[in-house]
Amino acid sequence: MKLCSACLLGIRCRYDGASKPDPKVINMAKLDALVPICPEQLGGLPTPRRPNEIRSKKVVTDLEDDVTHQFNRGAEECLNIAKSLGITEAIMKQNSPSCGCGKIHDGTFSGRIIKGDGITTALLKKNGINVITEEDL
Repeated sequence: MKLCSACLLGIRCRYDGASKPDPKVINMAKLDALVPICPEQLGGLPTPRRPNEIRSKKVVTDLEDDVTHQFNRGAEECLNIAKSLGITEAIMKQNSPSCGCGKIHDGTFSGRIIKGDGITTALLKKNGINVITEEDL
């Protein structure tokens, strides 16, 4: 059993109300139990919502609203789910401010990608959960 970014399974939970179904992840779900999570929804943000990026240890919208609290709360909820189910692995959506693993947007809303982890991925890793992305499959 693994945690999985819900958007990768075709659930429309992304900021724009869309999903990002990944054929490799969907095929994996036929063989292994994947627990869909959307940290941003679990943190109380609506769908759709403004685009968000990490900037100077805060998460802000493209209108400069600080949504760090909601991102942190969603990350904690994902960690609680993992702990309660004994999950030690996660497949997370690359480049996301919540789920990105090794790559995130640079905080300028320009589309530029930099090294870094999303809020949820960083918390999961800190707590011993192995995180990979759809690109790693």
